[in-house]
Amino acid sequence: MKILCAKMKSIAGVFICGLVAILLASLVVITNTGTIYFGYAKRLVPIYSVETNEKKVALTFDAAWGSDKTEKIIKTLKDAGVSATFFLVGFWTEQNADKVKLIDEAGFDIGTHSNTHPKMSTLSKSQMNNELKTSMELITKITGKPVGFFRPPFGDYNDSLIEVAGSLKLKTIQWDVDSLDWKGLSANEIFTRVKQGVKNGSIILFHNNSDHILEALPIIINHLKIEGYKMVKISELVYEENYHIDNNGLQKLK
Repeated sequence: MKILCAKMKSIAGVFICGLVAILLASLVVITNTGTIYFGYAKRLVPIYSVETNEKKVALTFDAAWGSDKTEKIIKTLKDAGVSATFFLVGFWTEQNADKVKLIDEAGFDIGTHSNTHPKMSTLSKSQMNNELKTSMELITKITGKPVGFFRPPFGDYNDSLIEVAGSLKLKTIQWDVDSLDWKGLSANEIFTRVKQGVKNGSIILFHNNSDHILEALPIIINHLKIEGYKMVKISELVYEENYHIDNNGLQKLK
């Protein structure tokens, strides 16, 4: 009788564990917007990188403070025949309309990096909306083109922010390769970080006024070319439809 009871408990335990596993699996759903459901909780995820068999990556530059290196960055990119994307803060856009025109005339993508560079997860939805709309309008006033991409300041976001961005037809873009150029790293240190992290579909983060970006950029571009990578704009990297975003921020075709 004791043996029989032990066997029954064992069978019941296996059955219960199996049932729990099935229920948990059924609660996880990933949608086009990157929404991840687990039970009653959900999390919205930006695009950190893109799943692709093509050897292409996106060079991206955040611009918030300082502008004296911007023209030389544009020239370096153009001379090398590669594309890039710039994420501009509103007050930077207002102060540097001539640089915004140069970026646009070079054929690069321009996205918003907010209007005042706040920690946006601390804002109300109304404040988030104002940050994005104001900065988008400033860019469009100069370029005459709509804005389709947004990068949160400090990489800080929450569900509300991505929802508000989506309502304005903005894709929220993060990165999977952080050059840490803003920390004052040497050109070689910046290059090493990019070299070690890059892969197909990577989004690489730089800043337009970091200390050694002008020395690092030619080295990085040359290395990526040797490795067979094409450097494209965000609009040429991300998928526009029939995609989902996994919990690591990897955008995939369905």
